[in-house]
Amino acid sequence: MSDIDNDGGAATVSIGASIPSSLMQILMAEDIVPGSMPSYEMAKTLYVAHPLGAKMAEAPIEEAQSQEREITIPGGPEDDLKQAFQREWMAIGRTGADEIIKGHQTLKRVYGIASLGVGGKFLNGTELPSTDPLPYDKLHEMELDFKIWDPLNTAGSLTLNQDPNAPDFQQPQHIRVAGKDYHFSRAVIALNESPVYIEWTNSAFGFVGRSVYQRALFPLKTYVQTMITDQAVAEKAALLVMKLQSPGSVIDQRARSWFGLKRQALKGAKTGNVISIGLTENIESVDLKNVRDAAEFSRNNCIKNISTAAKMPASMLYQETLTEGFGEGSEDAKIIARFIDRMRIEMNPDYRFMDEIVMRRAWSPDFYKIIQRKYAEYQSVPYETAFYEWKNAFTAKWPNLLVEPDSEKAKVDDIIMKSAISLYEVASPQLDPVNKARATIWLTEVANERKNLFSNPLELDEDALASYVPPEPVAEPKPVVESSHE
Repeated sequence: MSDIDNDGGAATVSIGASIPSSLMQILMAEDIVPGSMPSYEMAKTLYVAHPLGAKMAEAPIEEAQSQEREITIPGGPEDDLKQAFQREWMAIGRTGADEIIKGHQTLKRVYGIASLGVGGKFLNGTELPSTDPLPYDKLHEMELDFKIWDPLNTAGSLTLNQDPNAPDFQQPQHIRVAGKDYHFSRAVIALNESPVYIEWTNSAFGFVGRSVYQRALFPLKTYVQTMITDQAVAEKAALLVMKLQSPGSVIDQRARSWFGLKRQALKGAKTGNVISIGLTENIESVDLKNVRDAAEFSRNNCIKNISTAAKMPASMLYQETLTEGFGEGSEDAKIIARFIDRMRIEMNPDYRFMDEIVMRRAWSPDFYKIIQRKYAEYQSVPYETAFYEWKNAFTAKWPNLLVEPDSEKAKVDDIIMKSAISLYEVASPQLDPVNKARATIWLTEVANERKNLFSNPLELDEDALASYVPPEPVAEPKPVVESSHE
C-alpha cells in the first residue's frame, strides 16, 4: 500500500507498517536518564548505529596502532628474524595480528569484556581439543583460527568470583563458549576498566568491567536529538517566504490561481532568470541565524559530555585536524599522546599472546635450517637453544607518538656528536693503540647513528687502526745563514 502526495511538496511513499529504527528506539526510551546502564543489546545498537558509537570504541585502538612497533633482536641474525616475524605477523589468521587485536580490544570497549581465543587443527586433519593446552612447539604444524567472543558467547563463565577470600577473587579463571570449555592457555580475556566489587554490568553479564557507553548513555541519546535538529534546520534552510498583498477578504478561484502562478514562478526561478513582483511585495528566506548558536552550543556540549564520560579527548570525537601536529608538542597533542600511551599498556597482553604464537610459526625448524646454511656459527647449535635465545632477546617498543621534527632531531644529534668528539679528544692521547682503535670505532658508531647529520656510514678497520704506526715526521733542513764580511 502506497500513498503519494504531490500537493506542493515532495512525494512520499510508505510501504507496510512503519517500524522505528533501533537508534530511534533509544531516543524514544523515556527510561534512559542520567546514570542509566546500557544493556547488551543497547551497547550493540550504539556501536552499530550511533554516529559516535564506532568512533568511541575503535578510534583509540586505531590511533594506538597507527605506528608499528620497533622490534629488536640483538645477538642473532636480526634482519632475517625480523623479516620472518613481520611476514607471519601480517598473514596470521588471514587478516593479520593487528586486525585480530583491534577486533578484540574494540569489543572489550563496547561491552566491558571480550575474549580472544585460538583453535586449529594439525596438517594431517586432526582437530586440537578445546580442553588441551596450546602446543607452542607444534604451532608450525597447525592451521590456526582465531575467534573473538563477546559476553553473550561466554555468558555464565566470566561472571567473576565475588568471594573476597577466594584465590580467583575478581579474576577470570575459566572460559566456556556455547557449553564448550577452553583451556586457559588458549584465550586472552580483556576487561574495559577494573571490576568493582558486587557491581553488575548488564552489557557484559557479570561483575566485570564497564562498557565505554555506560557513563555516556544519556548524552548519546541527546546527540540523536541534535541530529534531528540538524535535519529540521536543513529542511528549512532553502525555504523562501513570499509576502503578497491580500486582494481582499473574499478570494475567488481566479485570484487563487493567480497567487498559485506567482508561487510556481518563484519556485522555478534560479540564477540567470528574471522574476517580477509588486512594489509592496517582498521575497526573503527564513531567518535561522538565531538557531545556529543554540544548535552549535547544544552539539558541542553534548560531544564534550560524551568524551568526558568515556574518558577520552574530545578532539578524537570532533575529528578535527590538530592546529599543530603531533610533532609540535601542542597541548591537544600531548593529551592525546598520553591517552594513547595508556591504551597501548592495556593492549600489551594481546600483543604478548600473539608475539609468542607468531615467533613459533615464523622461526620454525624449517626456517632454522635456512639460518644454519646461511650462518656457520649456528650449524652446531640446537634449534631449541637458538629459538629461546632469540625469544629472550626479542623486544618490541612503541615509538613516541609525539614525533620531533627533523630540525629538532638534527639539533639533538649535533649536541651528542660534539660531546662525543670532546670525550674522544680528551681520552685518546692517554690510550694505547688497541684501546685508541676501540675509541675511534666507538666515535664512528656514534656518528653513524646520527642519520640526520650523516647520510652515509663511515666504516673503519679496528685491527688496522690498532696496528697502524704513523710515519716519523721528516725533519725539515735547517736554513743556511750566510754571513757577510766587509
